[in-house]
Amino acid sequence: MTKNSELINIFNAAIAAVDSYRAVLNAVRLEQNCLHVAAAKYDLALYNRIVVAGAGKAGARMAMALETLLGSRISEGLIVVKDGHTAPLRIIQQIEAAHPVPNQAGVDATQKILQMAQQADAQTLFICLISGGASALLVAPAAELTLADKQEVTTQLLKAGASIEELNAVRKHLSLVKGGRLAQAAFPAQVLTLILSDVIGDRLDVIASGPTAPDAATFVEAWAVLAKYQLQKKIPARVIQHLQQGMAGKVAETVKQGDACLHNVQNVIVGGLALALEAAKEKSRQLGMRADIIKTDLQGEAREAAHFLAQVAGAALNQMQPHESRILLSGGETTVTVRGSGMGGRNQELALAFAIDIENRQGASLLSSGTDGSDGPNDAAGALVDGNTAAQARLLGIKPELYLDNNDSYNFFQKLDAGSGEQAHFITGPTGTNVMDMQILLLRK
Repeated sequence: MTKNSELINIFNAAIAAVDSYRAVLNAVRLEQNCLHVAAAKYDLALYNRIVVAGAGKAGARMAMALETLLGSRISEGLIVVKDGHTAPLRIIQQIEAAHPVPNQAGVDATQKILQMAQQADAQTLFICLISGGASALLVAPAAELTLADKQEVTTQLLKAGASIEELNAVRKHLSLVKGGRLAQAAFPAQVLTLILSDVIGDRLDVIASGPTAPDAATFVEAWAVLAKYQLQKKIPARVIQHLQQGMAGKVAETVKQGDACLHNVQNVIVGGLALALEAAKEKSRQLGMRADIIKTDLQGEAREAAHFLAQVAGAALNQMQPHESRILLSGGETTVTVRGSGMGGRNQELALAFAIDIENRQGASLLSSGTDGSDGPNDAAGALVDGNTAAQARLLGIKPELYLDNNDSYNFFQKLDAGSGEQAHFITGPTGTNVMDMQILLLRK
């Protein structure tokens, strides 16, 4: 359908603008054996070794860019990527691991990265590549904790609908690598971290749980997150004991601002949501439509965000002139409090809730998608809906509210597509980038 092709074209333009390969090459340049990044300059003649390490869904294409730039100057490298998010690399090794709940592959890979960091010295340039997803992929449980402990905590927090900030505050205090501890392990090496941001506000301590950044959160705050969601009795006893020992000062805190190990560290953000939204706005203009960015920090429950967007759409349509077309853009990262037994993701749930809210209202179409090409533990990136979606489902005997109540948006869209012969489910495969989620709202009077 024409409306879908326009939405998809706008989405693709946004993704191209934050391609992680391009983002690195735009941020870093090599001139006369000197690496220029932001305001800093690294004379490569001063280093005996260049080591590349990192994690994230966009890590493979970021690593490709470094191989293009530095080639055989790279002494060794290892990145951890989400299953299926690989790219052809010649020098830097890549290991696939699970996301959002970590697995043993992530633990094994992170152990190797920690060893690489610990072997670095003052003549080593240690380049970190960090992108969204690294909190789950870069996993090293604190000494007395197990992978199963980390898996259970992550699962419970995700089900409870914890925000990424809350989730990471806990994970950092259960880890040997998060909260600045990777920089601590690499000291006294020179550390350069290139970051593709996937969090609201581009906070260095939140992106990937800040492995090379100072951490403002404390054990007390991590405990408060568990208390907020009443999870103290649902998570392993070892985790409870570890956090309590941390609050009592018996376990070292994460790395704080001013720590000596951070003196040789530079964290540089090479791309983020704002760039993607601006590209989407420009593409809309090229397609002949006025576009406005209405929100860059969309968060909270996915279905509440959907209700907000439905209200915005209705108000805008009421003010538009006949035959006028407009694009409204938003982005951020919502959450889903899982109460049902279905399968889905925050973008699919948002799209389904939006479809119910605007049922039989003509003139509004929405694409909500993860910019990384994945939305929850399934193969979808998100979904495309309009005022006919819910009504069409009912004609096929599919009750949208039942699927929404069961957090089963994935199967809703699968059945709708099978019955209608159309393509509401938005499936892109890995995009090679990750700058949170985007919502593209097309309005036609």
